[in-house]
Amino acid sequence: MAELTAKTRKKIPTEKFAGPDRTYPVHDRAHAIAAKARATQQLAKGNLTPSQNAKIQAAANKVLAKTAPKKKS
Repeated sequence: MAELTAKTRKKIPTEKFAGPDRTYPVHDRAHAIAAKARATQQLAKGNLTPSQNAKIQAAANKVLAKTAPKKKS
């Protein structure tokens, strides 16, 4: 996964973030996977509510469904 610079992050539209206040970017498959993992960690630490976690998981799942790797025949 490529690291996001501040300049690149600012160019990502707000709707491509899954969390509150433009947190958890899910603009591509790699970041969606990372968002799911980080949200789960933050939920366990008590830094996210279950509803925030559910929203992040759902947004990331949408991206993952759209970008699923094609199966080899």
